[in-house]
Amino acid sequence: NFRVARVSLDIILSIFILILLAYLFVLVLELTKMSGIWDTLDYIARKKEIALDKENLLSSEKFEKTKHSLRETDSVKEESLVQFRNWIQQNRDIQNCILDDSFLLRFLRVKKHSLPMAQQTLLKYLNFRQKFSHVLCNLDYKEEKTSELIDAGYIVVSPFRDRDGRRVIFYNFRLVDLQKMSSLDVQRADAITFEALVDNEETQVMGVTHVVCAQGAGASYVPLFTANEFGYLIKWGEQSFPMRHRLIYLTHISPFIRRIYEIVKGLISPKLRSRVHFDDNAEKIKKDLGTQCLPKEMGGVVPLQEMVELFKEELEAKRERILSYDNIKLLSDRGIIRRKNPAMDNNETGSVNGSFRKLNID
Repeated sequence: NFRVARVSLDIILSIFILILLAYLFVLVLELTKMSGIWDTLDYIARKKEIALDKENLLSSEKFEKTKHSLRETDSVKEESLVQFRNWIQQNRDIQNCILDDSFLLRFLRVKKHSLPMAQQTLLKYLNFRQKFSHVLCNLDYKEEKTSELIDAGYIVVSPFRDRDGRRVIFYNFRLVDLQKMSSLDVQRADAITFEALVDNEETQVMGVTHVVCAQGAGASYVPLFTANEFGYLIKWGEQSFPMRHRLIYLTHISPFIRRIYEIVKGLISPKLRSRVHFDDNAEKIKKDLGTQCLPKEMGGVVPLQEMVELFKEELEAKRERILSYDNIKLLSDRGIIRRKNPAMDNNETGSVNGSFRKLNID
């Protein structure tokens, strides 16, 4: 009887242990689900914060003051749009141009509503796209290499603005896989980012801040900078792309990258050069920009990977529109007003390419 009782007790104990294990298993599953729910709730809360951040900017005195500095009032805006739209429709050199307010205002605002200058910028922009079509056309963030660069976090835009109401673009060169990526791949990821941002009213008005981290970018990164067209892209990009570059931080810059900058800075306007800052002081960057716009890895709020996912949502929303720009054609560049001595531009850029060749040897 004792032996039977012992066996029965062992069976009951085994069943109890199995029930306990099953209960623990179910509990773990439920906790995992709850964790997912909390992650979702956090994400929803973050999206609400982002929407509120934009709403606060658009209704702020700072936004109105900045528009005023661009000489924009409701009447000026409407008159400029009508005149610009009419000019495009009558211009036989421009075909299939987008005529909505958002597209046209990027050119008007960057030139403070000077119609002749906005017209020139549009012509240069279209010419720029056609001259560098391999870089600037068919810009699809879902393309394999572009997608990999964005997923890796090489380039990402913070969902929150800096203290001055600007969107902040972060670049991290150490996240570029040099075995797979070329300078073309990097340039295309940059171009998609710029096109997505400049289609927003707040970016057209407030401009952008760039934070470039070149930590670990040494001589092995030469292929990213020494393409023959590198100098042209910098020079033409500043003159032809309608974006307000308000502040550029270059951090963790190696002597190699500093030398690259010294070579190309002659192609950058004095105004833009004055906005370039070399600074490795993370605390100063936090103070200047505020912590909310920084990735968590830099002392901010939003983890880098979450920033990437939020940025991809923006790119998806703009994807078809950006691809539609390929339909716009410039049939002739005869309307572009050029410098008196265009040969000087070629000489300047040629000297840069020569410097790059020398850099390869050193």
